[in-house]
Amino acid sequence: MKIAVKAAPNNTSYESLDTASLIFTNHNTNIKKVMSNNSVINNAVKNDRSAPIGLFDSGVGGLSVYLHLAQQLPHERYVYYADTLHVPYGNRDSEDIKALTLTAVEWLYQQGCKLIVIACNSASAYALETARRCYPQLPIVGLVPALKPAVLASKTGHVAVLATKATLNGTLLNDVITNVASPHATKVTKYFDPELVPWVESGMPKDSKTAQDLRQQLRLFTQDGIDQLVLGCTHYPFFKAFLRQEIAEQQLAIQIVDSGQAIAERVKQLLLTNQLLALPAEVAADEALKDKAIRVNLSPPLTFYATKYDEKLGVVIQHLLGQQTDIHYYLSP
Repeated sequence: MKIAVKAAPNNTSYESLDTASLIFTNHNTNIKKVMSNNSVINNAVKNDRSAPIGLFDSGVGGLSVYLHLAQQLPHERYVYYADTLHVPYGNRDSEDIKALTLTAVEWLYQQGCKLIVIACNSASAYALETARRCYPQLPIVGLVPALKPAVLASKTGHVAVLATKATLNGTLLNDVITNVASPHATKVTKYFDPELVPWVESGMPKDSKTAQDLRQQLRLFTQDGIDQLVLGCTHYPFFKAFLRQEIAEQQLAIQIVDSGQAIAERVKQLLLTNQLLALPAEVAADEALKDKAIRVNLSPPLTFYATKYDEKLGVVIQHLLGQQTDIHYYLSP
């Protein structure tokens, strides 16, 4: 897997650099400039199979959705917009979330994306329909916590949704509670911990207070008869392994549910319907990379754009996606 990340090298003042993109290996060596314009991707025809898929989140959480997409659709090109300048979105008001989301969608649209995934539950809750109205010609997929399958799978009639305040208060989730959970006489417990997103962004140290609180909360959930735990934020699947380990060690009767797989299947369906599914022969590097004779036979790289670079960002991304990465760093204008 090849990964592209927008950032700056450790020994460089990124304020002094322009919007040229740089390529680094895992050890930040072999620097090569591959583009010098203001667009990460040449503005492709959006109805072209070879155009990229855009993903947007307030931080790195949406990479959990990317992993599902890359597994199901390995020949696609992906452009990821991380609004790290304003992360997290969960504590912001609805109008702020709408404005930030439309900014991200417009940026991805200008990169020539043929489809956009709002890989953020909070942004989907408050801005999905607005984005669709503003870009009627562009397929836009949003996220809803996987509450419906959790309700249908529950044997105790009690499920929990772990999410941000924005998602828990949003209409998308509450419509599912009204239309699915209530008719099935299933109780839904909403739980919010403001430290979970920063915990993921910091690499999920297991000895932290947040980790201890999460362990305790799992015990409380099972004591209350909850048998399905819905991960309602794209950051949260990255600690799914942590949850499963704790569940096994504490011998708790609770299942973990997330929506990443369903989102990937929905994207694939839309691409097939609109005849936009990339073909293996069409997913070589774009023209800028061809000009530099940098051509790869592996899956196309993920292009990662961050609105604010932090020196820990590259480390966190490698931790989340694995070490087998060639990282492309792109600077924000």
